[in-house]
Formats: sequence, structure tokens, C-alpha cells
Amino acid sequence: MKKESVDRILMEIKMQGEVTLAYLAEKLGMTKEGARQHLVKLSDEGYIAVEAKKEGVGRPTAYFMLTDKGRSKFPDTHAQITVDLLQSVKNLLGENALNLLISDREKQTYDRYANAMASDKTLEAKLITLTALRSDEGYLAEWKKEGNSYFFMENHCPICAAATECQGFCRAELKNFQELLGPKFFVDRTQHIISGALRCTYKITKLR
Repeated sequence: MKKESVDRILMEIKMQGEVTLAYLAEKLGMTKEGARQHLVKLSDEGYIAVEAKKEGVGRPTAYFMLTDKGRSKFPDTHAQITVDLLQSVKNLLGENALNLLISDREKQTYDRYANAMASDKTLEAKLITLTALRSDEGYLAEWKKEGNSYFFMENHCPICAAATECQGFCRAELKNFQELLGPKFFVDRTQHIISGALRCTYKITKLR
């Protein structure tokens, strides 16, 4: 298999959580047989698993999802050393020092994002910029509109180990998103990777 095709398939499954053969073939512009051969190979190598789901009348539909080995292709950035450093800060300097460290990181991140979004006047413009910023940092971000609500999704967390060790990172992230999108909107995290969800999802609702 070509590495480019493999990477695209794994990325698409990571982004969607689970995919069908037909979806994958259409999305990546290949024949169903070509997509099937890639999926069989990836399954044999332990990168993906398959689950049959009954959907109405007829045969069950096969859905493909990443295994732990497949998810390891999207690693947590410097996971163990980050956790060790956080534990050392907490043990040597105390909980308050750790909170100060997170607050400083939060402010630096906010300033950088706010500068990049300075010319964005609408919510959608802000989401486009935020999506690009977060994707560049490894979060595989995307957004969509459903009805009167917007959803901002992060399909990967490159600091998951750190966030699991200290959920102050997640609180800071939510606070930054709320402030960046402005007081006219309410940002609510509806899915959380460290709670077992496939992605972090933020529902953005306009306040009346």
C-alpha cells in the first residue's frame, strides 16, 4: 500500500470516528474494491477494526474504526515527559504553582489567537481562523452549522496525557474559546476526549 493512501484512510477514520466502505471510497476518490483492499490490509496489520451494524432492512453495514494501534499513529505530544513535569511542579512547588503555569499558558494562547482573529467580524470567520490555528497544533479541528447552533470539533488531542493529569488545561481551553468568540455566544463542551468520547465537541449558541 502507498503510504499516502494509508495516511489518508487513517486520517479520515480518525476525523469521522467510524466510516463505511462506500463513504471512504467516495471521500478519497477511489473504487470500492481499491478501498476494500486497503482496509483489509490495515485490519490484518491491526490498525483498524470492523463492526457490523443493522440499519433497517437488509444486510448489516460494516463500519471501520481505529484500534489502539491505529490511534497511536496520532500520538500525544511528548506525553510521558509532560506528565512527569506536571507532577514535579505539583510536588515541588504546590498546586498553586501548577495553576499559575496553566494560567500563563492560557494567556499566551489567548493573545496569540486573538491577534490572529483580530480582523474576523463574524462568528463563522472566527471559527475558520480558530479551526486553522488548532489544526496546525495537531487538534484536527473542524466546524459545522446545524440549525441555529454551531459546533466546533477537535478530533485529536495532542496534549491528552497532560489534560488527563491536570484538567486545568481543559478548563483554560474552554475559557479561551468563550472569550475569543465573544459575549454574544455561549460555548458548551458537549463531548470530551478524556471522558472517553471520540472527540471534543463545543456547541456554540447565540444568546438572546
